Amino acid sequence: MNATPQRRTVWVCAFTTFIFTLLSTRLVYVQVNQHDSYVDKATANQGERQRLPARRGVITDRRGEALSQNVPVQTLVLDATLVKNPQLLSELLASSLNLPQAPILERLTRIRPSTDPEKKELSPYIILKKNLGAHLVEEIKSRLTEAKALRGVSFEVEGNRLYPNNEMLCHVVGFVNNESKGVDGVEMTMDSFLSGHDGSRDIVRTRRGETVEVKSSSDHPPLAGHNVSLTIDMGLQNIVEQELDAAIKELRPKGATVVMLDPKTGEILALANRPNFNLNVQEGVKEINRMNLAVSAQVEPGSTFKIVTVAAVLDQSLCNPDSMINCENGFYQWCNLKDHHSYADLSVNDILVHSSNIGTAKLAMRLGDQKFFDYIHRFGFGVQTGVSLPGEIRGVIHPPHTWSKISITRMTIGQEVAATPIQIVAAMATIANGGTLMIPQIVREITDENGTVITAFPPRQVRQAVSKKVADQVRLALIEVASKKGTAKNAQVPGFVVAGKTGTAQKLEKGLYSHDKHVCSFVGFMPANDPAFVMLVLIDEAKSTRPDLDVGGLVAAPVFSRIAARAAKYLDLTPSYEDAQSGIIAKQGKSGGRNPHP
Repeated sequence: MNATPQRRTVWVCAFTTFIFTLLSTRLVYVQVNQHDSYVDKATANQGERQRLPARRGVITDRRGEALSQNVPVQTLVLDATLVKNPQLLSELLASSLNLPQAPILERLTRIRPSTDPEKKELSPYIILKKNLGAHLVEEIKSRLTEAKALRGVSFEVEGNRLYPNNEMLCHVVGFVNNESKGVDGVEMTMDSFLSGHDGSRDIVRTRRGETVEVKSSSDHPPLAGHNVSLTIDMGLQNIVEQELDAAIKELRPKGATVVMLDPKTGEILALANRPNFNLNVQEGVKEINRMNLAVSAQVEPGSTFKIVTVAAVLDQSLCNPDSMINCENGFYQWCNLKDHHSYADLSVNDILVHSSNIGTAKLAMRLGDQKFFDYIHRFGFGVQTGVSLPGEIRGVIHPPHTWSKISITRMTIGQEVAATPIQIVAAMATIANGGTLMIPQIVREITDENGTVITAFPPRQVRQAVSKKVADQVRLALIEVASKKGTAKNAQVPGFVVAGKTGTAQKLEKGLYSHDKHVCSFVGFMPANDPAFVMLVLIDEAKSTRPDLDVGGLVAAPVFSRIAARAAKYLDLTPSYEDAQSGIIAKQGKSGGRNPHP
């Protein structure tokens, strides 16, 4: 039976509807269910994987002032596997970047090693030029597009690391290299926190070489690095740097170091070395300029080491501050040891005040070799302090079985031993805080980009080196050291009571002690009864007119005084007062209306 026209029309419409339904269903299936699969296939055929650099975390001082910055720049990257005309591309890039053409062409055509000897491989990722500004990038893109040579060329946006303070704090902050890896300082020790994790995405290129982003399940956004907050106070750091520069100009030394820390917490408030360098200009910098002398220099501590001996004999109850010691009228024949002045009998207290070598040697001999050695370690010498800065050394403390009969008489005055500046200031902080050795801290906390604290670094105690009673007894003696009767009267600060110790170490030259080359130092704290800071000033080979003027009390102590006076004003410390008759504290002020180290 023949179908009527109407019936045929119905069948045609039904069939057409069915076909369109099938096609629509297939289209939805492909677009939704098979989207990622087809994207991956398309990308594999004509696309590439693009790196998305992570933002490096910033470094700040304790108050949030930026010590490092990320300035957006672009990096020109080549994929030799996509380049159709290496000769043309190398020529265009060479003229645009003012670079020789031959090395560019060589990198575009160089065959990489392959496990398959029959297979030739070109490099898919060549970093040609970093730190390109936006204007130059647009100019290069325009030239390459016009020449139809953009294929295989891409630009990655990255953050160029800049340091706004240039030379200031260079040995603490450090810098990053061309691969964005930390070199020196906190940039190196905290690199795993600062660097973050790069992301990636799939892209395809048009016939003209233009980039088209493709959404894919394999895309990974970059994870920004964490931010690192230091214990440094840039207000104090500015004072230290300025006064150190003035001292360098006046004294013309071979080198110098200043370290200031909070004795209660061990937090480093300021640290500076000379020579130094500009963090934004690393090329051609001498190795000595990059050396962080505070943790890497080995010096004989000289008379600053005497605090260990005096504290040890008091802690062992072998004498008291008023015990009298015969000082041989300035020359101890048994061990061929001299004093700068002739003293008959001195109290233990005055041995420290007048820095008697003979008196200190006799105190050490009461301890004996092993006990003295033990207290040297109790004060942190001979081991790394644990500060989070690269290059820290242990110093040199020889074990007792290697000592000669008179070694103890030399070690107690800071000879035959080697210490780092950070060890010396940490030892004095032990006296300042009541006898507790603290680990010096340079990193305060690590936060994410939202400000959430990831890791905090609270104060860390190593050990109780001596009792609080003993630390207080030594502190009283150190107050007199910095009084008019002591060796450090030039360390005084008007309105405040200072406690500290001078050091004048003869430098070794070919195994002999020099008579005209010294390392001069003063390490002290202020205010003496409630210290806001302890600070070491160390000057290596000051150019004095006479050797007798190249001593800690005349070279380093005045620098301490100038820095401490400005620091007291910055920290808003309340002045203290002295008893005119005794020269000892009658009233000692404490910090003013605000916490100096919030």
